[in-house]
Amino acid sequence: MSYTEIEYSVADRVATITLDRPERLNAFTYVMRGELIDAFDRVDADDDVRVVVVTGRGRAFCAGADLERGAGTFDHGAAGRVPGEREVFADGVLRDGGGTVALRIARSLKPVIAAINGPAVGVGVTMTLPMDIRLAADGARFGFVFARRGIVTEAASSWFLPRLVGIAQAMEWSVTGRVFDADEALRGRLVSRLYPAEGLLDAAYELAGEIAANTSAVAVAAVRRLMWSGLSASSPWDAHRADSLLMRAFGSAPDAAEGVTAFLEKRAAEFPMTVSGDLPADVPVWPGSDPTGSI
Repeated sequence: MSYTEIEYSVADRVATITLDRPERLNAFTYVMRGELIDAFDRVDADDDVRVVVVTGRGRAFCAGADLERGAGTFDHGAAGRVPGEREVFADGVLRDGGGTVALRIARSLKPVIAAINGPAVGVGVTMTLPMDIRLAADGARFGFVFARRGIVTEAASSWFLPRLVGIAQAMEWSVTGRVFDADEALRGRLVSRLYPAEGLLDAAYELAGEIAANTSAVAVAAVRRLMWSGLSASSPWDAHRADSLLMRAFGSAPDAAEGVTAFLEKRAAEFPMTVSGDLPADVPVWPGSDPTGSI
């Protein structure tokens, strides 16, 4: 698939997905939605990709939904297109487009780093919530502006945002709909660290490189699923069972033998297992999700 609204590249085992509509501040469209889902499908299918970095072209990360259709922007009945099979629930309800992207990112088997280089508003910020680490330029701005547009929080952010920042902070940002600066995002734990704009991507790639150079791809995929699925576990006993199943599966596997041997021999590990071929069956899937891969 060739892309028109994102750019996809791979170097040094890191895939970079760049939102690429700078003339529209990388505003989100139906086309971008499909391209992002396809890009994450490519990421999961490529064992040479260990980490994903997502950023924006130009001065914005993503200014939210493209509003060029005016008052009918969010009227799905007036959209004039026939939704695909992956865009409709079993009962016929049309899926929120931002949510299909967010859930595809959530299902990723590779860790995802957001390098938020500028304004991230509406779906431009909610799409980052299922990403694992959010780094931001010190001049970035954020806004969960939905109530000011007469709509509700989308992209499953009613699930993700309170778990990331707490219910009180999530409610404040969502019910005021105000745009806030990077310092407030850092204080509210929406982002992990701030950098000067010119150093943001370098910081993201340094972190991605640390993951790619030092860890087992299969272990990282399993840890990512354990962590995210654990947010909806009913108790630590459930988490203990999930951990125990995977400790048994990984303990006798080649990556564990290599990790221990490399440590004892004081050398860099060369992990032989691949995500595509060696992911244990006991790695969790999202509750209610389809393990065959549909969103």
